[in-house]
Amino acid sequence: MKKILWILMISVAFTAKAQDFKKVSNLVLINQMEPAKVELDKLMSDPKAEAKPDGWYYKFKIYAFFYKDDNLRIKYPKPEITADEAYQKYISLEPSLKLLKDNNGQDALFNLYATSFNKGIGSFNTKNWDSASYYFTIAVKYSDVIFQHKFSTNLNQGFDTTSILYAGYSAQNAKKTEVAIMYYDRLISSKVGGASYLDIYKYCLVYCINKKNKDSFDKYLASSKAMYPYQDWEDYEMSYFSKNYTLQDKFDLYDKEDAAGIISARKYLQYGDAFTRVSKDEVLGADSSKQDLYLHKAADAFKKTFYKSPDGISAFNAGVIYYNIFVIYDEKATQARRSLQDLNTSIENDPKKKASAQYKAQVESLKSQRIIAEKPLSEAGDSSIIWLEKEYAFLKDKKDKSREEKNCLNKSVDYLSNILMYKRDKAIGKDPKAFDEYDAKFKVYDDLHGKF
Repeated sequence: MKKILWILMISVAFTAKAQDFKKVSNLVLINQMEPAKVELDKLMSDPKAEAKPDGWYYKFKIYAFFYKDDNLRIKYPKPEITADEAYQKYISLEPSLKLLKDNNGQDALFNLYATSFNKGIGSFNTKNWDSASYYFTIAVKYSDVIFQHKFSTNLNQGFDTTSILYAGYSAQNAKKTEVAIMYYDRLISSKVGGASYLDIYKYCLVYCINKKNKDSFDKYLASSKAMYPYQDWEDYEMSYFSKNYTLQDKFDLYDKEDAAGIISARKYLQYGDAFTRVSKDEVLGADSSKQDLYLHKAADAFKKTFYKSPDGISAFNAGVIYYNIFVIYDEKATQARRSLQDLNTSIENDPKKKASAQYKAQVESLKSQRIIAEKPLSEAGDSSIIWLEKEYAFLKDKKDKSREEKNCLNKSVDYLSNILMYKRDKAIGKDPKAFDEYDAKFKVYDDLHGKF
């Protein structure tokens, strides 16, 4: 008889235990959350209760309620953390959310989401970026749960774009760049567009440029062009090109696109500018043939800008590049001539040295250097004259010239004077007709010094 009684007592104990969460449930149902917490704490002191989803679900619901109440947040500090930890434990034990769904527990999700969103807005408006980032992170996390389980009345929306956007803005302003990119990537990958989202596309492109991440850059560039086809995305392409390509890569890409005929006038101009602005380290690290190729590529790009869309500035740019080549080779020729003069001066009273093989070899080397420099020197001068005169003809009679156009005209007549004077002097005693032609043109441009 005693044994039967003992079994009966065990049965009653289990029955009583099974009813424990009912009391908590009833208190929660009438929003008596603090008494519910007291009862729940008693139950959760039993390790066996931790293995059941019920306790974690009610703890999540209770602390989410505390979180939305200003006074209770003070009484129970950081209730959002406790609520989140309880929710994570609950879903690990009951991924179906059956208890939550059966008891209309989605209000707790909304408490965490809405409270976090509102507090995030408050911090954002006061420019407390770290705080805003913290709250919007929670808002995004629980809005995702709400949309994932279709607790939202907006069934056409897959996530809360506003929360994600503000989470990204807050992280960006808090200098948490990687976090900002994570949120922006969600929006971009989901093809979210509109005027208010344009800047996030640009931000991601700049990020990829600075990180030298070509795959991500190409992905964001394609999305940007698709969503905002009338924006000047070529600026970002050329920025990546300028910062992250080697000099040879730049040449190769330019040649490829040029051959394909896909370069616009604007992009030719950008290519010319990129080649002009190539870093000094790249130029100094290249051999002379590469340096010469770089300068000619820049001139070629500016010339093709002019062919695509004629204007004085692009013609001037081409002329200036050739003028720079002219100056480079003029310096080489001058240096070879001076070195030869210095060599002859140093041994003019030493017949033995003059007759030596070493002297003769040095003389031939310096003469050869001068001759080698004079051919490209002359060609660059001729090309510079052609393009500077194109610019001059295009701009000289233009009304309402801009300051830049006036500066170009003043520089171009000076450069033309210098080249024509060189050409004139080279013709002295050799070609009188050429001398007269160059001299006449020299006087025209020299007289225009400072006239624009």
